[in-house]
Amino acid sequence: MSQSNEYFETETDPQVLIDTFFTEFSDSYSQSDKARIVSAWDYLIGKTRNLKRKCGKPYYLHPFRVARILAQKNLGADTIISCLFHNILEVDPGCLGEIEDKFGKDVSVICYGTAKITSLNINSTSIHNADSIRKMLFAMVDDIRVILVKLADRLDRMRNLRSVSPQAQKLIAKEVLDIWCPLASRLGMSEVKSEMEDLSLKYSNPAVFQQIKSIVSQKKQERAEYLENSVRKISDAAKEIGIDVQISSRAKHFYSIYQKMRKRNKEPGELYDLLALRIICNTNTECYTLIGIVHGLWKPLEGRFKDYIAMPKANGYQSLHTTVMCEGKPLEIQIRTKEMHDIAEHGVASHWLYKKGTNKDLVKAQDLSIINKLRVLRDEDLSDENFFSELKNEILGDSIFVFTPKGDVKELPSGSNAIDFAYSIHTGIGEKIVGAKADGKIIALTAPLKNTQIIEIITNPNAHPTQSQLLAVKTSKAHQRIHAWLSENDPTFIDRDAEQKKESANAALARQRELKRPSDKKRKSAEKKDPDSRYSGKIRVENDSNFVVTVARCCCPVPGDPIVGYISSKRGITVHRADCLTYLRIPLIENRSVNVEWDLLK
Repeated sequence: MSQSNEYFETETDPQVLIDTFFTEFSDSYSQSDKARIVSAWDYLIGKTRNLKRKCGKPYYLHPFRVARILAQKNLGADTIISCLFHNILEVDPGCLGEIEDKFGKDVSVICYGTAKITSLNINSTSIHNADSIRKMLFAMVDDIRVILVKLADRLDRMRNLRSVSPQAQKLIAKEVLDIWCPLASRLGMSEVKSEMEDLSLKYSNPAVFQQIKSIVSQKKQERAEYLENSVRKISDAAKEIGIDVQISSRAKHFYSIYQKMRKRNKEPGELYDLLALRIICNTNTECYTLIGIVHGLWKPLEGRFKDYIAMPKANGYQSLHTTVMCEGKPLEIQIRTKEMHDIAEHGVASHWLYKKGTNKDLVKAQDLSIINKLRVLRDEDLSDENFFSELKNEILGDSIFVFTPKGDVKELPSGSNAIDFAYSIHTGIGEKIVGAKADGKIIALTAPLKNTQIIEIITNPNAHPTQSQLLAVKTSKAHQRIHAWLSENDPTFIDRDAEQKKESANAALARQRELKRPSDKKRKSAEKKDPDSRYSGKIRVENDSNFVVTVARCCCPVPGDPIVGYISSKRGITVHRADCLTYLRIPLIENRSVNVEWDLLK
């Protein structure tokens, strides 16, 4: 049984702490691993023994607690040592080489990766920006254990957030909710995600947190009896058919309740489905048998059954979910195997689980659930590096992530350059760009940018877009803005795309005229009439003439001219000649076009 968190808030003696660690995790590490961890602990104490944090506590307590969090996840000695050293570069920036010599390459790589993330000026101003930051974190590290260590670091900081100001508490809580909770979810680490969400709610909205806590704690004895009765009925029914199950009951975590309150616009006292059971069995077949038992005991609620075994979630999560009406109250029930439960709780961390009772060999690659895409890995000798490289490719796709000098993250297609970056900030900056710096060094405007570079744009008020820039950019925004500027301002600009569109349009019009060419008799009859007298003064749009229509001044179409129309943002329907170059240059015109024709009197 793990020691309480409070114990490690009062005990500060380094020897007592490390002894307690190995008492708690006595079966998790070999003697050689224990010796390495003790050596790392002594190294940390030697560097930080006399250092205090702002709260007045010893500097080494936080790394110790972070190590303990991942030891509870059964992670290996390299990860535990990396937890102890995850912020040691703040104390001694030049010790990385010494750490590699004493504790190995893997430890130094993880330490360096965590230091890089710690140094970031993360500025999550929007949901999109937060998602870019999460992807960028994957892009900048070479070992996924860096992410695991940082998740444990954030969790411990949330557990010990009382010592900072209320304003700082809210800022940190927002960062954790925006960046780290979704990251834990993406890695399938639901236990870490749930605790961080609850702690974030506690500090970001303390009034609601206390309200939910009060509701959940009310009628505790009544709730316990209700859950015990439910557990007993399922256990008895499973025992009758020879299925061995483990059933645990719980109240849903507070942030989940808070989300339900917001979604349904209800107070916590108005929510009834706050209780849940989890049934652990041995095989997939038993899972489906048990769902039949549960639905036989109680009536399931319509639309609340989810089969994540047949169709796993993107992060590898598998389970059967149902909600039943038990004794007049909704009861949520999850059914999964032991293996599914391990993946649900630990997610990608299970890749580094020890094989209990044997040695420190890693679980086989073919037993893993790859994040975002469940599939069988055929290479039994798949290394950690290859595993994480594939994981990064699946998560990131063909994107790079770079910083503005203020710390905002910009996601761009792979191969993008400084011109693309400038236009992603603002069109005005893109149009005036004359130079760029990456991490303080001058780079060519057309040089492909690299992940996590800090890009600074140099502008000149006399600069303007050029045709060579148009050919160099990768993003659609930059291409459209440069194209529009050249079309309007550069008389030497030859718009190849528009010329091709014009040729295609003219060919289509010629075919259309040929098909609609009247017989000689009808044509002679029509020629006797005055063409102007046949025009009603309106233009028909999709066979209806009751529209606000603006005739374009660039080509000034007149009755009898072939015309085309599109939906403009301010002028209703705008009508051009079919061969008008301005019309052909409008971005994404095919998505905004409508059928128009002159309204002629019969």
